[in-house]
Amino acid sequence: MNVNKLPLLRAIFRYFGNASTTTRLRWGALLGWLARKLLLSRVNIVRVNLQLCFPEHTQQQRDAWLREHFHLLGQSVVDRGLCWFGPPEAITRTINLNGFEHIQALLDAKRPIILLAPHFIGLDAAATRITLAVEEIGTIYTRQSDADVDRMMQEGRSRFSNVHLIGRHEGVRRMIRLLRNGVPIYYLPDMDFGRSDGTIFSPFFNVPAATLLATAQIARSCKAAVVPIVTNLDIKTGHYSTQVLAPIDDFPGEGSLEAATDRLNKLIEDWVRVDPPQYYWVHRRFKTRPLGEKKFY
Repeated sequence: MNVNKLPLLRAIFRYFGNASTTTRLRWGALLGWLARKLLLSRVNIVRVNLQLCFPEHTQQQRDAWLREHFHLLGQSVVDRGLCWFGPPEAITRTINLNGFEHIQALLDAKRPIILLAPHFIGLDAAATRITLAVEEIGTIYTRQSDADVDRMMQEGRSRFSNVHLIGRHEGVRRMIRLLRNGVPIYYLPDMDFGRSDGTIFSPFFNVPAATLLATAQIARSCKAAVVPIVTNLDIKTGHYSTQVLAPIDDFPGEGSLEAATDRLNKLIEDWVRVDPPQYYWVHRRFKTRPLGEKKFY
């Protein structure tokens, strides 16, 4: 029998969204602890990723990062309630947005904008905060397998501005149309979508990682500015710091798209190194391997 889970899901996340900071932090800690104890396949993915990317660090250090990562991950799930159901004043109080002047200057200049949001734990919080500051925005959206979850996520992500959720089947064409119409695109560049004509193996922490050329391709095609968004979550206070950085200088430049993509991966790597547990290590970033190489997971 098909059971509509939507009312229950909404009630849970509405509770999180209107809870005190202390209550949010307690639930985040519990959820992170449970995930680390129960989601053993994900624990293994995190362990493998940290070992691949930080071989120079001790196992003890990597294990400490793993524990902190799951704590941050649990908190970020709880805080989707804040993003989807919390009052705007609580969101602006909890998610600090710095550097928005870089976006505003480009909007004023009518320049196409790619908001480059690598997979940090706080990327959903950052997206919600930015929708409170712009009238219109687009983002790539992967439909969830559970229809009730999918509906709640779509509604939650479209609360505060005109949000264009671009299905992956629509691909690059709709992104380009929106960019040329002056709509900023919130774009996640660091996913492994397997082999395709638009994918190369680009070094990420010295490990070849299947990486789309799309960021460089679209930036060149639309003459778009690429503006990085880096977000960290302070697990002690429950506050997020979203930093809008200056547009990447001369990107993609006159060289090859491959060289520009390598440069992008190196920049993401540099941002990750500042606070490694903040990166989304539960993602199988190295799932696709060059021909002949063994699988990691």
